[in-house]
Amino acid sequence: MTQSNEASLSGSKQKYRVHPDAKRYTMRDNAFVETKNGNFQYERVLSTQPGSKSAPILKITVSKDFSNLKLSTVAANGIKKVDLYANDQMKEARELAEFYLEDFVKETVLEKV
Repeated sequence: MTQSNEASLSGSKQKYRVHPDAKRYTMRDNAFVETKNGNFQYERVLSTQPGSKSAPILKITVSKDFSNLKLSTVAANGIKKVDLYANDQMKEARELAEFYLEDFVKETVLEKV
């Protein structure tokens, strides 16, 4: 997935972009980690089961100038992309991913397009 100002999860019709009011401290307050090159990264395992080794991972990356957004869900190994909307086996992970994204909308990190 190439980086752009709008992004969506694979299989989802809902698009997001970085909220115009998002600032560096907003990102850090919402559990984003600042990388060496200044980008902001968020990773969260999409499972309610503690220690789940097979649950997909939600990855969100925001560029340091807040102009580019990348959303993806990958397998537990962090390499293979996963479509949470492909079947009902991913229902729990899909609901958690949507919950996190909605929370970021409320916290003015992201906005719906």
